[in-house]
Amino acid sequence: MRRGVIPYLTKIAHGSSPFITTFLLIHLAPPALANLGGSSLSSQTMLLGREYYQTNFGEKYLVFAPIAIHALSAFMKRVLSGPKNPPRPAWSVLTITGYATMWLLLPVHFLVHRRFPTSSTAPILEVGPSELDFEFVKVGLRAWPWRSALLYGGLVVCVVLHVADGVGVMWNVYLAGGSWGRRMKRSVRRYRRAGLVVGVALPVLSGLVVLVREPIFAFASTVKRFEAVFLMSWVYRL
Repeated sequence: MRRGVIPYLTKIAHGSSPFITTFLLIHLAPPALANLGGSSLSSQTMLLGREYYQTNFGEKYLVFAPIAIHALSAFMKRVLSGPKNPPRPAWSVLTITGYATMWLLLPVHFLVHRRFPTSSTAPILEVGPSELDFEFVKVGLRAWPWRSALLYGGLVVCVVLHVADGVGVMWNVYLAGGSWGRRMKRSVRRYRRAGLVVGVALPVLSGLVVLVREPIFAFASTVKRFEAVFLMSWVYRL
């Protein structure tokens, strides 16, 4: 019986992927655009993107729900498959990047950038969405350069590699039939990781370099509030 559930879990995991991918493209576009217009363009683009994903409906049902459904269905699929017949090896890129993202990088990122800024305690005093732009990111990169670089860079690389291998899995399931599909499968397998790293991860990471080289334009009092937000995370208190 439990084996019969696995195909449904696979479809659920695959069905949630387009929502997550859409969110990622919107969320990663602003730092990438820093290469063209610095923090000003990045912040403007981010504020526009929030119209999609940071609303009462959008955040719950277009971001949190798909991520939770995707992670839970993949986890249940592994549990129900048993240790002798896992969906894929535990050391595969897809599995490692998924676990690293869900259990370490994403929780830290969410708490620091979404939950902790809402604290009403001094000196944070509820950093509002209009204040939480890329000046916040710059403060983190300036005050904790190595930790911030590893967290941002690790999250971006893990997400991009996970998407790249996820594309390969979905291609095998839905599009690999026939001679055309087999030829395209070889091309996709060869270029998907390199293409996504060069096309997505590299512009985002180079955008962060542009941001850290800029001066901080926020008021000194605002910088202290930003630093207090970061210090609420155990990562930045080490």
